Amino acid sequence: MLRNKTVAVVVPCYNEEQQIGIVIDTMPDFVDRIIIVNDKSKDNTAKVVESYIEKYKYSGSPLPNVKNKLKKTRFNRAEFVLEEQSKTEISYFTDFEVAGDDESVDTSKIILINHLQNGGVGAAIATGYKWAKDNNIDCTAVMAGDGQMDPDELEELCLPVVEEGVDYVKGNRLIHRSALLVIPKVRYFGNSVLSILTKIASGYWHVSDTQTGYTAISNRALNAIRLHDIFKRYGMPNDMLVKLNIAMCSLKEVEIKPVYDVGEKSKMKIHKVIPTISWLLLKLFFKRLWFKYLFRDFHPLFLLYHFTFLIVMINIPLGLNIAYSYFIEGVSVSPQSLIAFLFFFISGFQSLLFAMWMDIQDNERLYKS
Repeated sequence: MLRNKTVAVVVPCYNEEQQIGIVIDTMPDFVDRIIIVNDKSKDNTAKVVESYIEKYKYSGSPLPNVKNKLKKTRFNRAEFVLEEQSKTEISYFTDFEVAGDDESVDTSKIILINHLQNGGVGAAIATGYKWAKDNNIDCTAVMAGDGQMDPDELEELCLPVVEEGVDYVKGNRLIHRSALLVIPKVRYFGNSVLSILTKIASGYWHVSDTQTGYTAISNRALNAIRLHDIFKRYGMPNDMLVKLNIAMCSLKEVEIKPVYDVGEKSKMKIHKVIPTISWLLLKLFFKRLWFKYLFRDFHPLFLLYHFTFLIVMINIPLGLNIAYSYFIEGVSVSPQSLIAFLFFFISGFQSLLFAMWMDIQDNERLYKS
C-alpha cells in the first residue's frame, strides 16, 4: 500500500518472455497487485509468469469486499443500475481467463489474466483496469511488459492520485533533458505531432508526450468512463485522454526518463500508426465537442468551432475557383470574389481562435501543475 491506499499495476504484454521477469522482479514493494494481462502471446510469456506466482505471495491485508454493500432505498436506484452495468459489461471485453482458482488469486501478489484472442495493447489494459475497478483498487498504474519503464518512478506517478486526489497522472519523457539525445528522432517527431493533435482533440491543452503508457489512474476515473470502449490498439492513450476529459477528470504530468535499448523489441510501425491515430483523433475531437459542449453542458465554443468548419467548407471551393481562374485559365479575378474569399477566411480564422481560447480556458481547471 501507498499512504494507506491500495495500488495495483497493470502490465500488458505480448511475446515478452525475455523481459517480463525483469518487470516483476523490479516492482516496488508498495504495489499490492501486479495484474499481468497476457494478450495471447505466441511465446512462453504465460509460463514464465506462472513460475513467479508461487514465489510472490501477497502478505498485505485482504482487498476489501465491495460486493453487496449497497442497501436499496427509494433514492439510490441509480447506484444499483451502475452496479448491474458493471456486472454485465464483461461481455464487451476481450474474452479472457484468470489463471488459478479463487484462493490462489487471493493469496498471490501476481494476477495472471490470459486473453483467449489477441486484442491489442488497449484491450489488454482495459481488461486489467476492469479487474482493478471490480476489486476497488484506489490507484491503478500501467507499466509495459518490455521493461521500458523505470520502476523507481512509479511512486512519483502514484502519489498525486493517492495524496492529491488527481484522477489521471501520466509520465512525460519529452520534458526530460535527455529527450533529444535518447529518443530516436523518428519517434520524437511522431510523438510531437500526435501530441499537438491530441491537445486539440482531448481538450488537455497543456499535455505532451501523449504516447507514453506509464500512467496512474484513480478508482473514481475508472468508474467514470466505459473501460470496454477504450481503443484497443496503439491509439489507446489518445482515446483515453478524450474519454477522461469528457468525464471531467483532472490530469497531471510527471517528468520521467526516456528508456530505450534495454532488450525490448518495438512492435509499433510509425508510418502506420500516425495516419491511424490522426484519423482517430479527428473523430474523437467531434465526439468531445458534441458530448461535452452540447449534450452535457452547452457552451458557445460548440457554435464557434462549427461556424469555423462551415466557413472552411464554403471558402475551399471559392479559393480553388479563384486559383484555377488565375493560374490555369489566365483570367483576372474579380474584386468581389477576392473580397468574399478574404472575408470568409478572416471570419473563419477569428472564429477558430475564439473557440480555441474558450476551449483552453474551460479546461484549465482540469490540469494540475
